Amino acid sequence: MMQNGSHNILLDVFYKSVQAVDPYRAVCVNRDRIAAALKRNNLRRIYIAGFGKAAAPMAKAVVACEGEIVEKGILIMKHGHAGSECFPGNILVCEAGHPVPDAHGYAATRKVIDLLREADESTLVVFLVSGGGSALLTCPSEGISLEEKQTVTGLLLKSGADIQELNTVRKHISAVKGGRLAEAAYPAHCLSLILSDVIGDAPDSIASGPTAHDPTTYAQALLIIDKYGLTGRMPASVMSHLAGGVRGVIPETPKPEDAVFLNSENIIVGSNILAIDAAAKAARKAGWRAEILSTGLSGEASRVAKYLAAKARDCMKTMQPGEKVCLIAGGETTVTVTGCGKGGRNTETALAFGIEIQGEDGIVFLSAGTDGQDGPTDAAGAIVDGSLVSEAARQGLAPEDYLRRNDSYTFFSKTGGLIISGPTGTNVMDIQLILLEK
Repeated sequence: MMQNGSHNILLDVFYKSVQAVDPYRAVCVNRDRIAAALKRNNLRRIYIAGFGKAAAPMAKAVVACEGEIVEKGILIMKHGHAGSECFPGNILVCEAGHPVPDAHGYAATRKVIDLLREADESTLVVFLVSGGGSALLTCPSEGISLEEKQTVTGLLLKSGADIQELNTVRKHISAVKGGRLAEAAYPAHCLSLILSDVIGDAPDSIASGPTAHDPTTYAQALLIIDKYGLTGRMPASVMSHLAGGVRGVIPETPKPEDAVFLNSENIIVGSNILAIDAAAKAARKAGWRAEILSTGLSGEASRVAKYLAAKARDCMKTMQPGEKVCLIAGGETTVTVTGCGKGGRNTETALAFGIEIQGEDGIVFLSAGTDGQDGPTDAAGAIVDGSLVSEAARQGLAPEDYLRRNDSYTFFSKTGGLIISGPTGTNVMDIQLILLEK
């Protein structure tokens, strides 16, 4: 069996991967893009509109780079994620609910819309977009209440819908998503600096693409609701709104040819790929041979765990005695909630992996969210090895029962293995690390 030293190596590699996508640094590295947009269009002032878990450090970087001409700004962050960042009086920091939107987010979003209405051709609106923005930036379409939108988000999250499917529906019941925020800012010039938390880094998917043209349609939103058997459970106002969109009674989200995007630019400043590359460098520096398995993991957490366990076994078969390998993956899994327990996709992945490798020596696994929070818990994820099942048995615990109840957080609270990092200030999905030693 590998000792706690391997656990510490995994934690060190994970934290180095998170440091590599520090949002302050990501914006500073792209400061020339801000300067170029100002010079190219002969602009005299900047407005900031930031939303997501990394909004505060991203905004701090903009103020550090261009503070003299930053006239106004509004930031919307998850409750507890604003930290101790201090801003000038012209930057308003708001906290709101995530992953289910709340009244605080709605009130803050209305302030963002009011700010954009003040922008004109002489203004550069710097949008700071990061993970969590879909829930934090919330303003339902006319005729749909915030409570009804909360119901839609909750139903889709529990159904196992992936982030792209969730965002497709959210875009079409929102007054700000799917390019509509760029529409609200027009004719001002827009520069969006984006920290990606979706596979593929498509700007239209990140935070439901408020400043990017939307390739999805009302018809696709209805198909997703039907796919998960939610048609009869959705609020009537939502179904009526989507049906009106299909009939053309309600305008579609802005498309590529719309004039609102003529003065708009979207730039990816951080992503899971950058974090994965940093993890590989850290593992190699620690003396392990690093192999990247994937930067696009998706699907049910328990099935992904089985896939990763199989990859670990296959690699072990080819390793020589004394060889050390670190397998690295990233992406974002989903959990179809059927139980009443407490947990997130990363602790569930770790629990399923630990069950899969029970009794096997030389394998240690970490799964954690780069934002420091795994679902509705205070953990980022968890670490396991082949002793998980036997150690649980000594405490009279049955891991399979906890997995079936979607109660992975409770399980690790009793056995140990939780990763408690606190909010990291960034968010580029999840990291999975496997240390193999023969």
